[in-house]
Amino acid sequence: MASRDPGRPNVLLILSDDQGAWAMGCAGNDEIRTPHLDALAARGIRFSHFFCTSPVCSPARASLFTGELPSQHGVHDWLSYHHAGRTGIDFLAGRTLFTDLFADAGYRLGLSGKWHLGANDRPRKGFVHWYAHESGGGPYYGAPMYRDATRTEEPRYLTDALADDAVDFLTAESERPEPFHLSVHFTAPHKPWKGQHPEQYTDLYEDCAFTTCPQGPPHPWQPLDEDGVPVGGEGDLRAALIGYFAATTAMDAAVGRVLDRLDALGLTGSTLVIFTSDNGFNAGHHGVWGKGNGTFPQNMYDSSVLVPCLMSQPGRIPQGTHCDTLLSQYDVLPTLVDHLGLDVPDDPRLPGRSFADILAGAEPPEGTDRERIVVYDEYGPVRMIRSRDHKYVHRYPHGPHELYDLTADPGEEHNLVADPALDAVRVDLAARLDAWFARYVDPAMDGSRLPVGGSGQRTPITPGTLPTAFEPPPGPLP
Repeated sequence: MASRDPGRPNVLLILSDDQGAWAMGCAGNDEIRTPHLDALAARGIRFSHFFCTSPVCSPARASLFTGELPSQHGVHDWLSYHHAGRTGIDFLAGRTLFTDLFADAGYRLGLSGKWHLGANDRPRKGFVHWYAHESGGGPYYGAPMYRDATRTEEPRYLTDALADDAVDFLTAESERPEPFHLSVHFTAPHKPWKGQHPEQYTDLYEDCAFTTCPQGPPHPWQPLDEDGVPVGGEGDLRAALIGYFAATTAMDAAVGRVLDRLDALGLTGSTLVIFTSDNGFNAGHHGVWGKGNGTFPQNMYDSSVLVPCLMSQPGRIPQGTHCDTLLSQYDVLPTLVDHLGLDVPDDPRLPGRSFADILAGAEPPEGTDRERIVVYDEYGPVRMIRSRDHKYVHRYPHGPHELYDLTADPGEEHNLVADPALDAVRVDLAARLDAWFARYVDPAMDGSRLPVGGSGQRTPITPGTLPTAFEPPPGPLP
């Protein structure tokens, strides 16, 4: 009846879409209502410094599943074309995902929700259940979905439909002897927001002051269209905030239903539950509405790259724990291998390091493991190195570059890259950034040399396609 062995647990991965790490009650937000996520944090570990590998959906998801950097797997921007059907392209064809390792170990796999890695209508290896969104998002009613290669339009509110589908999968798998992995990939709280969410959730925020999302002046790198109008901006900011918060709370309720079914089936102790998001989100933070491509050049603000992360398995993972060690999505694959006890040798090509010791209750290292206390990000020609105290952002080939003193300036308001007092810090971080990427990058997939502008990727990176692989960047800067 699924796995009842805590040492060989089932895996439930719940992935939200465009959820900033700030958008949970357990993270200190006293306005947003996420009681079920807060309860999950109370019975497991909340990681408060968990970073995506790229601050936009498709490359971040590709890195989460492969453990590779974008400059290894070749997905450098959100996929704007070839989602499904005859012309659908699997952008991860030939690459090993952690779900492939699960399948090899005898797990039965299921997907409910957003895939957005190409060929979204075709199940990956080992998946016995596939209920996938046709593209990367869209309206919450009438969503185009594929169930076992058959296209349908989902009439229900999509967040609820995905929860229903996940509950049905858990119920069916509980009668089988094999362990399972279930990926529940919500499109929430990704836009659209206004008029898209049930009144029972929007009504909660009609009188909200939204002090946790202060709306400052527009960021100077906000792209403009040919008429000088901000690209991707929000015309009705209050409606957008209400919708974003409502979408998050509706998703939280759906998560609660899934976890309640896991409890009712008696599988909580033998199931590793992971909740995280693909990338962060700025809901007015830094004068931006969006994530890494909310500006051009693309940004690496913590609000874009920091994602929520909760992990729970009562009996194996300490409860009510907060961990502020710097960790990344590229650390997830080796951690799963260790926690599940899979017979998979270490792959020196992969940049991640297992944090299964932290899941087991070990104290994180204090400054002795440089790989663990420093994280890296990339988005095309934009690369970041972040330590506990500083962040350095390098943009190839000519900048602009950024350096932030995170101790004195946690909000990343003051760029000190030209401050001579921090020359030694900048040189050290830049050298470490170069050395790390030189160690792991596949030269054929090197994003630092690609025209990634944040407007989408159409085709895989192969010789002869570079000029047409990416959509042109958004309109001129102000």
